Amino acid sequence: MPQLTAENLGRLPENVAVPQYDRAKVTTGIVHFGVGGFHRAHQAMYIDRLMNAGKALDWGICGVGVLPHDVKMAHVMAQQDCLYTMLLKHPDGRREARVIGSITEYLFAPANPDAVIEKMASPNTRIVSLTVTEGGYNFHHVTGEFDAGNPDVIHDLAPNAAPRTTFGLVTEALSRRRARGIAPFTVMSCDNIQGNGDVAKKMFTAFAQLRDPELAAWMRENVMFPNSMVDRITPVTADADRTAIAKEFGIVDEWPVVCEPFEQWVLEDHFTLGRPPYEDAGVQLVEDVEPYELMKLRLLNASHQALCYFGVLAGYEYAHQVAQDPLFVQFLLDYMDLEGTPALSPLPGVDLQLYKNTLIERFANEHVRDTLARLCAESSDRIPKWLVPVVWINLKNDAAIARSAGIVASWARYAEGTDESGQPITVVDRLREPLIAAAAKQSEEKLAFLRNRDIFGDLVDNERFTDAYLRTLDTLHSKGARAAVQELVNLGR
Repeated sequence: MPQLTAENLGRLPENVAVPQYDRAKVTTGIVHFGVGGFHRAHQAMYIDRLMNAGKALDWGICGVGVLPHDVKMAHVMAQQDCLYTMLLKHPDGRREARVIGSITEYLFAPANPDAVIEKMASPNTRIVSLTVTEGGYNFHHVTGEFDAGNPDVIHDLAPNAAPRTTFGLVTEALSRRRARGIAPFTVMSCDNIQGNGDVAKKMFTAFAQLRDPELAAWMRENVMFPNSMVDRITPVTADADRTAIAKEFGIVDEWPVVCEPFEQWVLEDHFTLGRPPYEDAGVQLVEDVEPYELMKLRLLNASHQALCYFGVLAGYEYAHQVAQDPLFVQFLLDYMDLEGTPALSPLPGVDLQLYKNTLIERFANEHVRDTLARLCAESSDRIPKWLVPVVWINLKNDAAIARSAGIVASWARYAEGTDESGQPITVVDRLREPLIAAAAKQSEEKLAFLRNRDIFGDLVDNERFTDAYLRTLDTLHSKGARAAVQELVNLGR
């Protein structure tokens, strides 16, 4: 059975789609930070699609890893000539395997930061893109301001420091381009943050301001930061996926990526030095992405939070199990219809009811096997961006908030660290310790979890919200998750 390498592409079975272009002719036009599953199933896939159509061969991707654990990806990329398998899992059980070849280089920044900087400083690089997760933008979750006290940021601001952060690497590359008279690249965020391009611009220029105010002014004037909305459910690759790919498709791949059939990318058409013909690959180019990203953040992403904590507490392991339970499905639809949708901007031409029904179908795809643990991780980065804005809008408009309050309560109960059968819950969050400590106090101080103003702002001071929150939290403690969800479903019925 062949290892996935460039040399072995011709030995793969006929039912595996492989690159139809000469990878030796591909040149780097994009440097990408954060080569995780989502990037490989989404942005890299779109570029590969263009290349298979004979286009965008000068837009190859150089992946970059910044964090210590990225050394594993660096090893796999080197071993497999930057090739990987994308396994598409259809709801009816069909599977499609496709080898993606659009990533042609991978650099591990901790080993050689100057190589990463020079790659970005090259005139050939016209886009630097990002999937660094919500936590990678280094901003305070309530104030939205750049965290200048981050130890790695402090390190990168020291004279002649070898950069450790994405901010330090990208800013140094832009500084070199400016000094050499080379026009700046576009910084393209593809993370699940409202106004991701605006956030990226604010954070990168804030870092630059601390380093060199003149450079920061130049960046504000000359560097484009388009906003985008991206969507594709991409669960963490499991050993079972590696085994299935080997058994069903005859490929030994150390790090394939699995995903659902659905894909969406809405992107503002604001680029400094041009872009690939994304529209030819199915990307929607728009002038203003905000209405689309709010639809996704407040319906899809917030609904993931609506199902994951309740689901874990009730004993479920996967998203599809929750989304096949009629009680939970009704709760999700009620949240989307009565709280998520009223918090949206107008979306001309979008069938919102169809979109919401499609979300339920996507969540229920049992072959994707998206774990609730993945959806529950890093909640302190997610809830403030996806759900809390919905609450504030609906409070302002005197609209429904009980279901959103219930979701927050389910997180608070989840953070106690055991499910209803007494099984331990592993809380994965950058604020794990203070979250667990606050949850542990709830038997004595019921609003303890909600008092974290860095996450929830002043919600703890709003009686309408806290009343709803405490109703669900009390039911979670006294009767369990299903009873709490049933109470929320019964509202207004």
